[in-house]
Order: sequence, then structure tokens, then C-alpha cells
Amino acid sequence: MTHGDLIVRSAQLSDASIVDIGIKDGRIVEVSPSSAHTYEEELDARGFCVLPSFVEPHAHLDKAFLADRVHNPAGDLMGAIEGLANVRHTLTPADTIERATRAATLMSRNGVTAIRTHADTTLSGGLDSVLALLEVKKRCAHFIDIQVAALMEWPLTGIEGASRRSLARDAIDAGIDVIGGCPHLDPDPKGAVEFLVQTAVSAGIPLDLHADENLRPTSVDLEHVAHVVLSQGIQHRIAASHCVSLSTRDERDIQRIAQLVASAGISVIALPQTNLYLQARGVQSNSPRAITPIHALRRAGVNVAAGADNLQDPFNLVGRADPLEIASLLMTASHLSTAEATESVTTNSSLIVTGEKQLLAVGLAANLVGIRSTTVREAIAMGPPDRFVVYGGVVISEQKRNRK
Repeated sequence: MTHGDLIVRSAQLSDASIVDIGIKDGRIVEVSPSSAHTYEEELDARGFCVLPSFVEPHAHLDKAFLADRVHNPAGDLMGAIEGLANVRHTLTPADTIERATRAATLMSRNGVTAIRTHADTTLSGGLDSVLALLEVKKRCAHFIDIQVAALMEWPLTGIEGASRRSLARDAIDAGIDVIGGCPHLDPDPKGAVEFLVQTAVSAGIPLDLHADENLRPTSVDLEHVAHVVLSQGIQHRIAASHCVSLSTRDERDIQRIAQLVASAGISVIALPQTNLYLQARGVQSNSPRAITPIHALRRAGVNVAAGADNLQDPFNLVGRADPLEIASLLMTASHLSTAEATESVTTNSSLIVTGEKQLLAVGLAANLVGIRSTTVREAIAMGPPDRFVVYGGVVISEQKRNRK
């Protein structure tokens, strides 16, 4: 990607201040009320709220847009998994690449500049999804940064898990960016956590677990990974996605686990849309909201981000690939403020995916989104389609996205 020499004029920030944002070599070099410097390119941002660009910390691009091809009559997690298994033989690499590229392009139009996507890594499918998404990563690199996480099939433990543990090594050799899995579905969840932590640390790549994606108070993936990290003195980039069962614990337990997670330096990714869709099916009385307790985690000092998870597939039939939609859900279902919801899909997500808290500040990466609106709250409420995206200092146009 060619880094730009650009000034974004009259940008309204989240605090309502109006500034010029100067960019050189892909980095922000000035944020000032009125810049007198000259730049090669000028972008008029009058009438736009300008934010750090969105980061999608948890996607499944290999499953995108399968809602009309995969049946899930039960509407729950296992129904979606089984429905997908029934059609996996029809999912060719070319098909996966086309759907994933379409999803990445749609996210880019909405202001996303980085995605972490999980890729199903199963005995029946082998590395098909991994290799397809690595190809999408390469094809889309000029307009969006994509990380591919191998989502390991279960069981990973015991004699039955030997071939899957071998497949994890194959995925690492293929060039994945992140390792992940679903310990709560393994017959030995703690053993699965320990294998995945060890694998990530040995390979020197981040770990991102599908953790406690259920409403069982006895599910302890998040708690156990924190214990492993602290007991072994591990310092590593680790994220735990979903963490739904934490919401079923009593207040004292939630506070204790939140403090444990903060001490271990583990980030948590809330996934409100998919979890609201899949969880608590058939529960008529006192139905849980099925979202991890974000406020308690934030109070303890945990970095909490939020993502869309699935996009129009059997795990979530809806979704517009728009982080503003997720921010709106966070405000409605989790009672986050406008600022908290915005942080969850921008700076906090960026810390997980890129290792850097993306801010509109001098010295940081020039990744930003402009949304035509009078305030950030209005942007979240209305989701206006009129936006501009800057990635690495370059204004991303449709022509750039469509470049082969």
C-alpha cells in the first residue's frame, strides 16, 4: 500500500472540536485547529464526525452470507454447527474467497480498516478455510488489514485429539496469524485451554479463544486461562471472545473473575448480536441478555472490545457488517454510554488486533473514518451510509477496493 501525504480539513472529533488532521507516510503528524502546512492531497471533512477507524476483532469471513444455504431450525449454537457440517462439502475455496472478499469490502465501506477473522480448521475441511482466507488477506491488503485465526475443531485433548493437534501445527506452518479454539465444546475444557495457550506461546502468535459460549454457570474457560497465565507467569497477547456464561454468575464471582482476568492481561471481546441470536432459545421467563458483563470487566481494568461475529449465516441471520450497528446494540442491551460503545469498536478493538490503541493522535497510524452526522450518538443511532475511510494515510475509494 502507498502511504499518503494528506490533510483532513475541518474534522469534527467526538468531543465536538473542529481540527485539521495532517498525515505523512501513513502516520498522523499534526492535529490542530487550523493547519498552515501544505500537503499533496486535501480532504474536506466538513459535516462529518471523524473517529479512529473501526476494527472488527472477531469475524467469520469463511461463513459470511451462508444464511440461505445452511439450515438451523433450532436457531441455537449446536444447530448452526450441525447445519454447517452438513454443507461443508459444498464450500469450495473459490466460493469461500468470493463471499469473504465481499464481506471484507462491505466492512471497508463502513469504515473498518482491520479484521481478525476465524477460519474453521477441521478434519473434514482441513486447511481449506485457512488457505482461502489467507488468499483473501493478500487480495485485500491494499485497502484493509486482515488477520487469520485458525479456529480449531474439538476435541483437541486425549487420543481422539491427536490428529487435530497435528492440524494446528499444519495451520501454523501455513502462515496463520492467530490460534483459537472452543474449549467449552471439548470433553476436557481445561486441557484444551492449556494446549491452546502452550501452542500460541510456542508459535509466538496471539491466542483468541471462543470462551464460555453458553449459559452454564459451571463453564470456566475464561477463569482457567487466567489461572494458567498467572500461575506460569505468561506474558502474551490473549483474547477471550463471547464469555457469555460469566453473566450467569453472582456479583461477587463476576468481580473476582474480572479482577483475575485484568491481572492476567487478557482482553475480552463481547459479541452482542450473535449471542443474543443464539443463546437462551426457549427460555420464556427471566430470559438472560446473554452478553458478557461488560461494565464489571471494564471497572476491573479489562480491555473490552466488541465485534459482529457472524454475518448473515446460520449463527446470525442478520447483520450489516457495520460496527455502528454493534455500538447501538451495546448501548441498548448492555447500557454502555456513547463513548464506551465507540471505544469498544475502535480503540479497544484495535489494541487486540493490532497491538496499538488506535487514536487520532500525533505519531499513530493514520486510520480513520468520517461519518456524515452532527454527533457520534447520532451516527450510532442512524448509521448513515455517507462515510469516508482513510487507511494508512490513503483515502480508500471504490476504485481502490475493486483493484485486482
